[in-house]
Amino acid sequence: QNYQALLESCLKNKRLFTDDTFPAHISSIGTGALLRKLPRNLQWRRPHALHKSPVFYSANRKQLDLCQGLVENCWFLAALEALTFHQDILAAVVPQNQSFERKYAGIFHFRFWHFGEWVDVVVDDRLPVNEAGELLFVSSVYKNVFWGALLEKAYAKLYGSYEDLQIGQVSEALVDFTGGVNTRIKLAEAPPDLWDILTRATYSRSLMGCQTHRNVYFPSVSFSCIQTTKVLKNGLVAGHAYTVTGIRKVTCQYGPESLVRLRNPWGKIEWKGDWSDSSYKWELLSPKEKILLRKKKEDGEFWMSLRDFKIHFVDLVICKLTPDLMSQEDGKKWMYSLKSGRWVKGSTAGGSLGFCNGNFWMNPQYWLNVLPAEDSRKSPSSCSVVISLMQKHSSKHRNQAPHLFIGFLLYKNMFLFSFFPEQYQESNRKLPPGFFTRHQPVNKHQVFLDEREVTCDFHLEPCVYVIVPSTLEPQQESEFILRVFSRKHILRDPSLVVAQSGPHALHSLGCGKKKLKFSSILQNPEINAVQLQRILNNISWRNFQSFRLSFSLDSCQGILALLDLNATGTLSIQEFRVLWKRLLFYLEVFQKRDTNTSGKLDLVELHAAVQETGISLSNEVCNLMAIRYGDPDLQISFESFVCFMLRVEIMGEAFRNLTQDGKGIYLRESEWMMMTLYS
Repeated sequence: QNYQALLESCLKNKRLFTDDTFPAHISSIGTGALLRKLPRNLQWRRPHALHKSPVFYSANRKQLDLCQGLVENCWFLAALEALTFHQDILAAVVPQNQSFERKYAGIFHFRFWHFGEWVDVVVDDRLPVNEAGELLFVSSVYKNVFWGALLEKAYAKLYGSYEDLQIGQVSEALVDFTGGVNTRIKLAEAPPDLWDILTRATYSRSLMGCQTHRNVYFPSVSFSCIQTTKVLKNGLVAGHAYTVTGIRKVTCQYGPESLVRLRNPWGKIEWKGDWSDSSYKWELLSPKEKILLRKKKEDGEFWMSLRDFKIHFVDLVICKLTPDLMSQEDGKKWMYSLKSGRWVKGSTAGGSLGFCNGNFWMNPQYWLNVLPAEDSRKSPSSCSVVISLMQKHSSKHRNQAPHLFIGFLLYKNMFLFSFFPEQYQESNRKLPPGFFTRHQPVNKHQVFLDEREVTCDFHLEPCVYVIVPSTLEPQQESEFILRVFSRKHILRDPSLVVAQSGPHALHSLGCGKKKLKFSSILQNPEINAVQLQRILNNISWRNFQSFRLSFSLDSCQGILALLDLNATGTLSIQEFRVLWKRLLFYLEVFQKRDTNTSGKLDLVELHAAVQETGISLSNEVCNLMAIRYGDPDLQISFESFVCFMLRVEIMGEAFRNLTQDGKGIYLRESEWMMMTLYS
């Protein structure tokens, strides 16, 4: 289905689109247990019939919160929540030039990464509701926002029906939304540098989800979320998926504490232990830090200590948009290669070595030549390589074909390729059975999993290797895709299967944006105002070529006061990364609204820029801020715009965290002084 062609046809004929390939019919919902949950008077209604002023999408992060419906797809919703923290990636999945006003024809489209390629899924906007007009499935906290419900419908269409979304894993949805590669960390066996991994993941555009412990009644791999779940005394839901929405290292009276922020996709039911909304632990922080971090709202989002996180959650899934998370080679370019294959009964479905049937060599074989990267910080003897194997079933319905147990073995093959180059490298011949009996694989303890994707990180010396993907049992048929990520490599398929290779696909989602090299700052982990000024003024702001952009010491002191939660007079690396992310966003907005490229915004442009950020301010407040931050002609420079926007965001966040009714707040005198004088 061609979205643009269908849209133009509907507009020309003045009719609303109806999707016959995914009709407003019970068949699109499913055929199993989900039907028993449906109300008697199920209706399909368009958003205009549900709200007087429907909105497709809101740029305001606070209005992206979604709630789960009758479909037990907490795994899908947890992944979607993670996506909302990365606006550029979200915009690639949810095209933003869609609305219920301009060029509205009842048709919408979404993009998903589907087994190696981005696919466009078209849907009409007829949504299942009950007799009262309430959405049955995913809905927004803000009842007039419908992007979440429509995206869920498109995802259900991609996989066959709404019921096909009942059981799944966060890791699958994260890959479908990004095309990234997953790393799974068993928290009971978490590495000692888990906090460092979380920190790099948070600030390297990774998406994170996690799952709580399941009791004996839960399946071992995938799960559903409502009828079979149990709310524990500590407030967590057993066998449930959560989104990791942030991390923060705070300074308590007894020392530093590492906190993890999570969100329940139900939009309610929160953790009740240490650092929960009502925990006494908040009294151990400075007033400002407590105000800015603590929320007393039943919105499903909460903080907990890293120690409790490791105890109460089974595993952490990190979807890496660039696979350098574990290698610590930040900012380096990675190569990405993808090859498609198939296990065919009697031909290439040899099964695993463990079956001792002598047919392992029949499995597809891929030759990987790992090459040293010229600019690698590490020794040429160690190259970071990520290998991912994903199975693909032929069934239209996602849950009608259970996952096979799959895995792969990696063999070092320097000797054979050095002495018999013509026999193997320039032919379609597979390595013979004898090779696999005489050689040990690099990953000797490979475990076969009944999951859609199996991923493994390696540190390999430059050499030629052979990757052999297989099912656990022989003679099991399925298609698969093999992906390899590294700084530099060549992946060759001797059977001449058509493949794709090139730069990492996620670069198209914005990974190629200007990045700051943080390595130069790491030597001074605490940054004062003078150092902040030096850092910002030494950056080559290439988008401002017409004049030299600079930050004054006064502005840097103001920025530091706003972001310095601990009142130490310095910024931590973590706080600086937050600032850098905001600077890039403000720069993009400033450029867009600086229509005459003067390097300054007038009052009209300032109003438009503030609106562009998703923040609503009255004309009076904007005018007052122009007087406070502008020059004598009320012109706002980029430096002043940054200070202005940071203050608006920080003070708005503080209000939302403190208010009980959305209308006002109560502050003690010490809290008022901290919020007004220091910031």
